[in-house]
Amino acid sequence: MELVWCYVTCASTEEALRIGRAVVEARLAACANVLPGLTSIYHWQGRIETGQECALVLKTRAELVEALVAEVRALHSYTVPCVVALPITAGNPDYLSWLANETAAATEPSQSAAPSAGS
Repeated sequence: MELVWCYVTCASTEEALRIGRAVVEARLAACANVLPGLTSIYHWQGRIETGQECALVLKTRAELVEALVAEVRALHSYTVPCVVALPITAGNPDYLSWLANETAAATEPSQSAAPSAGS
């Protein structure tokens, strides 16, 4: 199983906290780290911009990245939010196992549907 580290920039700490909590609750990420105090310099609509942002780091499975990106885009205030995934190539095996286990529920079929009578 491939694990990834997703880097997201947010307009504020509050936005990063809101998005981080939502994706962890949905088990699209095992963990969200909110890192305020980011200064970004970037091209936008023909100009060079400088702005204060907050970094959000999400740890998840590679197979969940598409759903995670969709959720971040739905919750984000930016027209084109930065959401990029980087492979985790090594690390503490116990931590990596925890990460995989905490995101497993997002990949399992729903258990909530009861079989119908006469099935």
